[in-house]
Amino acid sequence: MWSRFTKMGLVGINRRNADFTLRMNERSRYPLVDNKLATKQMCIREGIPVPQLLAIAELHVEARRLPDRLRGYDSFVLKPARGAMGNGILVVRTDPDGGYLRGGRPFAREDLIYHTAGIISGLYALAGHRDAALVEERLETHLLLRSLSPDGVPDVRIIIYRGIPVMAMIRLPTAQSGGRANLHQGAIGAGIDITRGRTTHAVLRNRRVFRHPDTDESVLDVAIPEFGRVLEIAVRATDPTGLGYVGADVVVDAVRGPVLLELNARPGLAIQVANRAGLMPRLAAVDERFGPVDGPWPGTLPVEERVAIGQDIAKEAMA
Repeated sequence: MWSRFTKMGLVGINRRNADFTLRMNERSRYPLVDNKLATKQMCIREGIPVPQLLAIAELHVEARRLPDRLRGYDSFVLKPARGAMGNGILVVRTDPDGGYLRGGRPFAREDLIYHTAGIISGLYALAGHRDAALVEERLETHLLLRSLSPDGVPDVRIIIYRGIPVMAMIRLPTAQSGGRANLHQGAIGAGIDITRGRTTHAVLRNRRVFRHPDTDESVLDVAIPEFGRVLEIAVRATDPTGLGYVGADVVVDAVRGPVLLELNARPGLAIQVANRAGLMPRLAAVDERFGPVDGPWPGTLPVEERVAIGQDIAKEAMA
């Protein structure tokens, strides 16, 4: 079986860590992507669209003041700045009487304060370190994707290697995933042909699926709205991080279009299962085209040219 995986060019976790994450990502640069607030501030400086920040709570006394600061907003997203795998994220709406709703059910003011305090204490943070609670605007699913994501907002994950987009998938929330675009929690991962911007293959908990379990809509050959712009934003966002192997998550908002959600210096490998293709041929093609990693990088090329190169490499890999 291992020889079959090798032939497919699948990258395993050990190889990802040794040959790409550790070799390509300088440790001192991790805080730029491990902290969502730092990522947001960096993107704002670079003119990259991100969700609007409504409030920050870094102290427990600020957790108790948060409901008053959010008065007037009909919905928002509460998340840990240093969280991972979607843990600790709450999508909250308000009812006509000013109360809170989570998943359509009442959510008490004290529950919001308690959850915020848990975030600040590091309950969801990497390594359990003290954290900050961020409150952002709630993005709206693009009209063309709503039938595929009735309970949450899908996002597009792109792997960027040496500034070149090499593989992508869209993560579709389900009732099983609690409306979160997280594969480990039961979201669908649908591979995207980056040359056409359409889905090609989909999995749910590593098993192939053809239709969304909640809506019975086909998840194959779905066009991703503004996909060219999605790729460009992903590449632009990774440039200032100085990291060579990054996952970029982009949401196509109904009003604003593509918006960068977050970056990941240790992107998971399930994107290969979603695409039914290994990353190695595409990563090797980038190195073959641009030479050793300690030599010149393609980051000096215009973003549009690098997107085109990534599409050419993907097309060759699929041939």
